[in-house]
Order: sequence, then structure tokens, then C-alpha cells
Amino acid sequence: MTVDRRRLLGLFGVGAAAGCAATPQPPRAPLAADAIMLDGVSFAHGVASGDPDTTSVLLWTRAGAVGGEPHAVRWQVAEDEAFQTIAAEGVAETSAARDHTVKVVAEGLRPGTDYWYRFIAMSGQGSPVGRTRTLPEASSAEPVVLAVASCSLHPNGLFNAYDAIARLETLHAVVHLGDYIYEYGAAEGDYGMANGRRLNRIPEPPREIVTLEDYRARHAQYKSDPNLQAAHARAPWIVVYDDHEVTNDGYLTGAENHQPDEGDWAARKAAALKAYFEWMPIREPQASRSLEAATYRSFRFGRSASLHMLETRLMARTRQLDYAADFYVTGPDGQPTPDRPGFMARLNDPARRLMGDDQLAWLERDLSAAVDAGAAWQLIGNQVIMARVTAPDFGALIPEATLGAVLATLPPERQQSIRSLISLFGQDVPLNLDAWDGYPAERERLYAALKRSGARPVALAGDSHTFWVNRLADAAGDDVGIEFGTTAITSPSPADSLGLPIAFANQAVNDANEEVRFVDFGPRGFLKLTLTPERARGELIAVSTITETPYRASVLKTYEAAAEPQGRIGALRES
Repeated sequence: MTVDRRRLLGLFGVGAAAGCAATPQPPRAPLAADAIMLDGVSFAHGVASGDPDTTSVLLWTRAGAVGGEPHAVRWQVAEDEAFQTIAAEGVAETSAARDHTVKVVAEGLRPGTDYWYRFIAMSGQGSPVGRTRTLPEASSAEPVVLAVASCSLHPNGLFNAYDAIARLETLHAVVHLGDYIYEYGAAEGDYGMANGRRLNRIPEPPREIVTLEDYRARHAQYKSDPNLQAAHARAPWIVVYDDHEVTNDGYLTGAENHQPDEGDWAARKAAALKAYFEWMPIREPQASRSLEAATYRSFRFGRSASLHMLETRLMARTRQLDYAADFYVTGPDGQPTPDRPGFMARLNDPARRLMGDDQLAWLERDLSAAVDAGAAWQLIGNQVIMARVTAPDFGALIPEATLGAVLATLPPERQQSIRSLISLFGQDVPLNLDAWDGYPAERERLYAALKRSGARPVALAGDSHTFWVNRLADAAGDDVGIEFGTTAITSPSPADSLGLPIAFANQAVNDANEEVRFVDFGPRGFLKLTLTPERARGELIAVSTITETPYRASVLKTYEAAAEPQGRIGALRES
């Protein structure tokens, strides 16, 4: 297709008349890849925005092109969806060196304002249109509405929860707490592939991802999903990775799912992080900061809240303890013998780290600054559950006939591993060693920093594929804050992996734990969080299905707490 010179100059010239470019597309319906390919450039992966502040926001797209030569695209930010009033515009260049992804920071915007944005190829073809919003000014007391999401295993189900996020009437930002992609392959026994084959959601590439090209291809597959594109186009995202953006149960020097035949750990981690920063709407690090350090950062939502995103996975985390490897010693007969005292001593070792000193000092400074500025709530965006959650004595609670019937449906080796785990869970040990429960000394350091800052903390957690509402307390029993844990977008329930009925697991965990106010292992969905200077309100929103459409989105439970004087938090109440 030919494009006349006048129109081409209008598209890339500063003096171009607003509205002379390509017709904007509706944000809920990104065009199919074949409909937005023109002269070798496509916008098949949609658009996204992220990391807003009061006067700027980052914009993202992928301007796919044939070949690796650098090419340019124009970007526009408008005050209206018809792009009649342009607020900011410019030209950005990309190439195969960054997988044809584009990131620009649109500046000079007004605080607390909705904007629309798009990208335009040299040919004149426009991208889908996205909607974004800047942060409110410091004095603003307007309510803040956030969608909090985590854990989207593409093969295991349809992204109906992302569609539900895109359809929220009021939404100021999406906070994604990690496991945005998963690394597993397409073998019959790979995670989520039972549903993956039924739904024809086969991982690309169809193997575990290890190289830079692998990670790029997996990100591309995820962002080809129309529901995920719609959620990105609805509001700015504030993101952090967890483990599966690299590989399962990662820590500073390795990962449970990184094997010697998969190459050097540092090289794999570097490849995964490079792809993550190419494909996600997160600001690039300053020259003095690593990619890992660039993920911990703060945002201010006027007087209602501040948000502090943590990195707890790759910068400082000590290897997770493991019950199979760390709970037993070899007895005189050469057989494994439980050693709970030794295990608990290792678990409580002060040398075990999750955040590290530099990040902890940064967090205390930013929390104190937010409190001094009058922000009512300090949100802690982190990957894993912070509350103390002791594993119930499932063995004493489940009749043997019931347990046997459930386990009989599983492979023999799986039956034995579940029986071993259930026997351990009767010994007053944590339910999840990959959460803050696996790092109790580090959690006490964090709680001390929260107290010194005068914060009114609301911890936000993903990873567990479970809805949680928790009251946080330190080792002395003193109140520290509250916690909302979001379930997964699609990833399986952990109760399924234990072979337990959902209702039974919910009741057992709730009854065994003083800090837990509500838990539900069953639904898939997200958390809608509304904050004002007076109250924090969490709505646990569940989707009726992840295996078909249409679906229904409904509020499972709503809990709220009041902001009381001297940084205190009122009782968590169901409303």
C-alpha cells in the first residue's frame, strides 16, 4: 500500500494537525494480527502503560517488523479518545536488538488525569488505543481503585479474570505481583497441560524456556491473548516479577527448577530479566541500578495511599528450606529420622534473608516519607504471603477412608509424597516455606522497620493461588498491619495438589491460624482494592470459570478496615 508524502510528513512532523493520523481503535477490542500488519510493521501484541507519576507515564508496545533493521514509530497521548487534543507526542526507535519492543516516557501531563495513547507506524497504520492515568497530586483525597493480580498460567485456563479487570468501571492502576508468565513446557505432565491440551493453549515454544529467544517467545504468546491486551489497555500497570518469570522457586544463586544441564544460572537469569524489561511496562533502571534493583520502587496516590513494590526473589533471597531435604537426619539404622528441633533452628537462623539490608533501608526511608506526606495507607506490594500460616494437622482431621479415596485418583508416587507431607503437617510447622514463613527473622526485621516508620501497612501478596485476608502480628504478638492476598488469574489451587477438598482445606487452615481472618483456595480471580484517607476496602472478585466463555465475575467477600489515629488500623470487618 502506498502512503502519500503529505500524510507521511503529517504523521511524523511536529506541526501535524491533531486527528489527521490513523483512526483510533477501541481499547477493549485489539485488532487481529493480520488486520494491523502493514508494510512489514504490526502491533499484534497490543499496547500498555505503566509506572505512572503525577506528570508522566511509561508507554509500551511492540512494533513488530520483518528483519532486524531499526525503525521508528510515532506515539501520541491525548486528552480524549478521539485524539482531538494532543497532550504529548514524539518518535521512538526500535529494532531486533530489543525484540522490536518500544518504551517511551510521556511527560508534561496533568496529575490525576485520564489520557488515551497510541502508536503509529511509518506507513500510517495505528496501534490499538490504550487508556492510562497519572497519579494524583499530593494533596488529593480522591479514592484510589486498584486491581491486584498474580499468577497467570496460560495453558491452564482462559484469562477471563483479565477481561473482568478490563471491564471495571473505575480503575486507577493494575498492580501485578508476579508470575505473569510461566516457564514450563508442553509435555503431557507439565504444569497446567491437562487443561492446556483441552483448550488448545499450548506453550510457545513447546518446551521449558531457558534462552533469551525462549523468554521473548513466551512473553509474545502471553501478550497475544486478547483479554490480557484489554487489561493492559484499560489502565497503567505497576509490576514486579516473582519466580516463574525466570523459573520456579528462584533465589539468589539458583532455583528449584534450574538444573545443571540448563546452563549457567546467572546467564539464564540475565536472559529472563532482559526479556522481562523489554516486554513489560516498567521503567528502565538508572545507570547506577541493576535490573533487579529497578523493580523496588514507590508510588504516591495523594493522601489516600502510597505503594511500595518489593523485590524478594533474586537480589538477596537465601535458598528455601525444603521439608524432604531439611526436616530429616539419617538415623542409626540409616533411615531418615525427623529432626524438628534442628529444622526449626535452621528456619530461624538470622542469616536467612529475603530483602537484604539495602532494600530494607530504602523501604523504611520511603515509608517514613509517605507517612510524613500524609498518605493514610502504606501498601507493600510483594510476591508472597506475609502472615504466619501454620500447616493444620490434616492427618488428624481427615478420616483415612476419605484421604484414601482422594489419593487413589493420583499416581502412586504422588500418593506417597502427599502422605509424607501430611504427616509433617502435624508437627507445628509452616504451610509454605517459600513465603515469609520460611524467613521469620527477616520478617521481624521488616516489621521493626514498619513500626519505626509509623506506617499503617497493608501487605499485598500473590503467589499462593489463594484468597487471603490476614491480620499481621510480630513475634511478640503486637499488631503490625493487615494483608490481602490475591488468588491466581488461572494457576491451579494448591489444595488440588494436596488432594484435599477445597471447603475442608479452607476450614482447616482458618481454624489453625490466629492471623487468618479468611482464606479460600477455590476461586480464580483478582483483588479490587479501594482506598481513601479513612478506609481500606478489599473485594475478592472471583470468576465462575477459566475453561469456557461466557463467565460471571462476582464479589466473593468484602473486608474493610478503618484508619485510626497514630498509625493504627481498625478491626478487619466483613462488609
